[in-house]
Amino acid sequence: MSDDLKFEESSGNVFKDIGFSDEEAEALSFRTKLAFEVFTLLKESRLRRVKAAKLLAVDPADISKLKNGDDEHFSVTCLSDFRDRLKGYMDGQVSLSEKDSTQNA
Repeated sequence: MSDDLKFEESSGNVFKDIGFSDEEAEALSFRTKLAFEVFTLLKESRLRRVKAAKLLAVDPADISKLKNGDDEHFSVTCLSDFRDRLKGYMDGQVSLSEKDSTQNA
Protein backbone atom coordinates (compact mmCIF):
# COMPACT_ATOMS: atom_id res chain seq x y z
CA MET A 1 0.00 0.00 0.00
CA SER A 2 2.77 2.47 0.83
CA ASP A 3 4.26 1.76 -2.60
CA ASP A 4 1.22 3.49 -4.14
CA LEU A 5 1.95 6.83 -2.47
CA LYS A 6 3.45 9.46 -4.72
CA PHE A 7 4.97 12.66 -3.50
CA GLU A 8 5.51 15.78 -5.52
CA GLU A 9 7.80 18.57 -4.43
CA SER A 10 6.01 21.88 -3.89
CA SER A 11 6.80 24.90 -6.00
CA GLY A 12 6.47 27.02 -2.86
CA ASN A 13 3.13 28.42 -4.03
CA VAL A 14 0.11 26.28 -3.19
CA PHE A 15 -1.98 28.00 -5.87
CA LYS A 16 0.53 27.09 -8.57
CA ASP A 17 0.67 23.55 -7.21
CA ILE A 18 -3.09 23.11 -7.66
CA GLY A 19 -3.06 24.32 -11.25
CA PHE A 20 -3.36 28.10 -11.41
CA SER A 21 -1.22 29.93 -13.96
CA ASP A 22 1.94 31.58 -12.66
CA GLU A 23 0.30 35.02 -12.84
CA GLU A 24 -2.89 33.93 -11.07
CA ALA A 25 -0.92 31.99 -8.46
CA GLU A 26 1.23 35.01 -7.62
CA ALA A 27 -1.82 37.29 -7.34
CA LEU A 28 -3.67 34.83 -5.12
CA SER A 29 -0.62 34.26 -2.95
CA PHE A 30 -0.11 38.02 -2.52
CA ARG A 31 -3.78 38.55 -1.64
CA THR A 32 -3.75 35.69 0.86
CA LYS A 33 -0.63 37.00 2.60
CA LEU A 34 -2.09 40.51 2.73
CA ALA A 35 -5.41 39.29 4.14
CA PHE A 36 -3.58 37.23 6.76
CA GLU A 37 -1.52 40.28 7.73
CA VAL A 38 -4.73 42.30 8.22
CA PHE A 39 -6.22 39.45 10.26
CA THR A 40 -3.09 39.27 12.44
CA LEU A 41 -2.99 43.04 12.98
CA LEU A 42 -6.67 43.10 13.93
CA LYS A 43 -6.03 40.38 16.48
CA GLU A 44 -2.90 42.04 17.87
CA SER A 45 -4.55 45.47 18.08
CA ARG A 46 -7.20 44.08 20.44
CA LEU A 47 -9.61 46.66 19.04
CA ARG A 48 -13.24 45.81 19.52
CA ARG A 49 -15.28 45.43 16.37
CA VAL A 50 -16.87 48.92 16.46
CA LYS A 51 -13.56 50.70 17.12
CA ALA A 52 -11.77 48.69 14.44
CA ALA A 53 -14.57 49.56 12.01
CA LYS A 54 -14.16 53.23 12.89
CA LEU A 55 -10.41 53.06 12.27
CA LEU A 56 -10.81 51.29 8.93
CA ALA A 57 -13.87 53.33 7.90
CA VAL A 58 -16.01 50.25 7.31
CA ASP A 59 -19.14 48.74 8.78
CA PRO A 60 -18.65 46.64 11.95
CA ALA A 61 -19.98 43.63 10.02
CA ASP A 62 -16.97 43.98 7.70
CA ILE A 63 -14.65 43.55 10.68
CA SER A 64 -16.39 40.29 11.50
CA LYS A 65 -15.89 39.17 7.90
CA LEU A 66 -12.18 39.99 8.06
CA LYS A 67 -11.76 38.21 11.39
CA ASN A 68 -13.49 35.13 9.96
CA GLY A 69 -11.24 35.02 6.90
CA ASP A 70 -13.98 36.20 4.56
CA ASP A 71 -11.89 38.75 2.70
CA GLU A 72 -13.13 38.23 -0.85
CA HIS A 73 -15.44 41.25 -0.49
CA PHE A 74 -12.41 43.55 -0.36
CA SER A 75 -10.03 44.55 -3.13
CA VAL A 76 -6.28 44.22 -2.74
CA THR A 77 -6.18 48.02 -2.52
CA CYS A 78 -8.65 47.99 0.40
CA LEU A 79 -6.73 45.24 2.19
CA SER A 80 -3.51 47.18 1.72
CA ASP A 81 -5.15 50.33 3.11
CA PHE A 82 -6.50 48.37 6.09
CA ARG A 83 -3.00 47.01 6.76
CA ASP A 84 -1.47 50.48 6.61
CA ARG A 85 -4.11 51.98 8.94
CA LEU A 86 -3.73 49.16 11.44
CA LYS A 87 0.06 49.43 11.36
CA GLY A 88 -0.21 53.18 11.90
CA TYR A 89 -2.53 52.61 14.84
CA MET A 90 -0.25 49.94 16.33
CA ASP A 91 2.80 52.19 15.91
CA GLY A 92 0.96 55.07 17.60
CA GLN A 93 1.05 57.21 14.46
CA VAL A 94 -2.73 57.12 13.95
CA SER A 95 -5.34 57.48 16.66
CA LEU A 96 -9.04 56.92 16.34
CA SER A 97 -9.73 60.63 16.88
CA GLU A 98 -7.23 61.60 14.15
CA LYS A 99 -8.94 59.16 11.79
CA ASP A 100 -12.28 60.85 12.50
CA SER A 101 -10.94 64.31 11.69
CA THR A 102 -9.30 63.20 8.43
CA GLN A 103 -12.41 61.31 7.38
CA ASN A 104 -14.61 64.39 7.74
CA ALA A 105 -12.17 66.73 6.00
